[in-house]
Amino acid sequence: MGKMECVVSSVVAVLVVVVVDTVSMTHAASTHSSTDHSQVVAEADALRNSGWWIWSHPATSNHCSWLGITCNEAKHATGISLQSYQVPVGDLSKLKLSSLPSLDFLVLSGSGVTGSISDQIGILTNLTYLDLSHNQLTGYIPHQIGSLTELTYLDLSWNVLTGVIPSSLSHLTKLTHLDLSYNQLNGSIPHQIGTLTELTGLDLSWNELTGAIPSSLDRLTKLTSLNLCRNQIKGSIPPEIGNIEDLVSLNLSSNLISGEIPSKLKNLKRLENLNLSYNRLSGNVPPFITNNCYWTTIDLSYNDDLESYTPFFCNGREVPTGDTTAIDPFLLIIIIFLLLTLILGFAFGLWWKKRQVQPESIAAKKHGDLFSIWDYDGRIAFEDIISATEDFDIRYCIGVGGYGSVYRAQLPSGKVVAVKKLHRSDIDEPAYLRSFKNEVRILEQIRHRNIVKLHGYCLHNKCMFLIYMYMERGSLYSMLSDAVEAVELDWVKRVNIVKNMAHALSYMHHDCTPSIIHRDISSNNILLDSKLEGFVSDFGSARLLDPDSSNQTLVAGTYGYIAPELAYTIVVTEKCDVYSFGVVALETMIGKHPRELITSLSSLLCQDIMLRDVLDSRLPLPEDLQVAKDVVFVVLLALKCIHSNPQSRPTMQQVSYKLLGNIPFPKSPFYAISLHELKNQEM
Repeated sequence: MGKMECVVSSVVAVLVVVVVDTVSMTHAASTHSSTDHSQVVAEADALRNSGWWIWSHPATSNHCSWLGITCNEAKHATGISLQSYQVPVGDLSKLKLSSLPSLDFLVLSGSGVTGSISDQIGILTNLTYLDLSHNQLTGYIPHQIGSLTELTYLDLSWNVLTGVIPSSLSHLTKLTHLDLSYNQLNGSIPHQIGTLTELTGLDLSWNELTGAIPSSLDRLTKLTSLNLCRNQIKGSIPPEIGNIEDLVSLNLSSNLISGEIPSKLKNLKRLENLNLSYNRLSGNVPPFITNNCYWTTIDLSYNDDLESYTPFFCNGREVPTGDTTAIDPFLLIIIIFLLLTLILGFAFGLWWKKRQVQPESIAAKKHGDLFSIWDYDGRIAFEDIISATEDFDIRYCIGVGGYGSVYRAQLPSGKVVAVKKLHRSDIDEPAYLRSFKNEVRILEQIRHRNIVKLHGYCLHNKCMFLIYMYMERGSLYSMLSDAVEAVELDWVKRVNIVKNMAHALSYMHHDCTPSIIHRDISSNNILLDSKLEGFVSDFGSARLLDPDSSNQTLVAGTYGYIAPELAYTIVVTEKCDVYSFGVVALETMIGKHPRELITSLSSLLCQDIMLRDVLDSRLPLPEDLQVAKDVVFVVLLALKCIHSNPQSRPTMQQVSYKLLGNIPFPKSPFYAISLHELKNQEM
């Protein structure tokens, strides 16, 4: 009996343990499930409360189906990607980063982000990809960013960030791409950056960095591109840079770098592009540069104490990877023969130049060549342009402007460029020569993705031309004038073109020193590429705005786009460009020049003009709410820009920011909005 009781007791004890374990496991699972669910709810609340998705009016409460959000199987948000103004984001602080610990990537490039980068960024320890470029972020780069140790890609370029580069970036040892360009960062480059040994691209250009280039950069052995241009870097070029053997592009231009060019740079066997221009370099140009046939572009210009050299152009060859210290005697004979041929050819060219209308030789000067190419294939030559256009045959002419004709030229490499050649009859006219030189001078100083790029020029007393990037779709005016092509320009594309113009003009007025005024903004001077992106072109009338002068000038521009105040004053300001922008923006929306509409706006008839009646009738009225809002905003801003009083017009910076941000939508529904309502609405 006692034995039976013992067995029963043992069985009961085992059952109790099993029941207790089961209850514990169930409770733990329930607790974990509850915690996980709470985290998902917190993430959804953080995304919803940011207000970023309010315009898209998500039809579901499931945040994983919202625009630009990626989730895992557990419905945790692992990624946010809102590039190119898909959603008007606004202040970054509205997004509670501490509630999104599972984020793997955060991409907000070009989404109108404002505010500063919060210290909370350090909580996102799972982040591998962070792109906040092309926004209006201000303040410092928080040192907590160094906690993102899984990060492989970091791009904070094209913002208004200030302060120093935090040394905590040295903790991001998995980083392969770092771009902090186009900000206002100061201080020196931290030597700890040499710990980022996985970097392949490093861009710190267009800042206010000082101090010397740290020699620790030689530890970045995987680096292929190094860009430190447009800073205030002093000291000499560290010879250690010659140890970065995979380097393909090295740009140290527009700094205060002094001393000689290190001979150790000859170790960069894979280098294709070298730009050391606009510095204070001195001494002799090393032979490995003057005799180099392997590099695509070499620019050493504007170094006053550097020995002058003649650019050496030759056909590209495969970059050698083996030992090149020993020189084959046969190769030496060939080199000597080629040098003698060049010398004889140069002498013959000088003689021939005096007898021919077209120049056959190109002589280099210390501060710029008669034929100059930059940011382009270094093997391009004068003869390539002549051959590609068959000596500027009319068959290749794609347009005629005020002081020149534009030709399409396909180079031997297959690259297509546009060549604007000054009319032969105008070459001796001082006004046209000034316009030509002015366009070169302006475009040499500016770089913006919505300003047409100038590849080079030829300045000769018998032949002058400019070489531009080729715009496949021609001008905005020509597309709007064509019934078929105008339909291809839907509302989304038209709004985007207006944004492109605004960003370019904002850059010219507010980011260039001194400010640049275009003076001839018109639909003819807005060019479109194959993707129908807009580019500002034709800087022949542009001028640098001198704050210490009266800025008086002769009236320039195209009839119908010139600001009305220039009828009684000769003082040019940025507000003249703002007016012209407003006219082009309206033209883009209504499909034709708005001269009659502008006249009506100043009369009582304005109250009876409905927005829906003036929009381009070749397109159906926008049905998507977001597109409709964008169209309304463009027209509203355009009306503000064409105000008769220059002081009442917004700046292009304000216009650019507004197009990226939030403008209050009129109280009336779209079909009931009048121009009078838009004209009187506050920005």
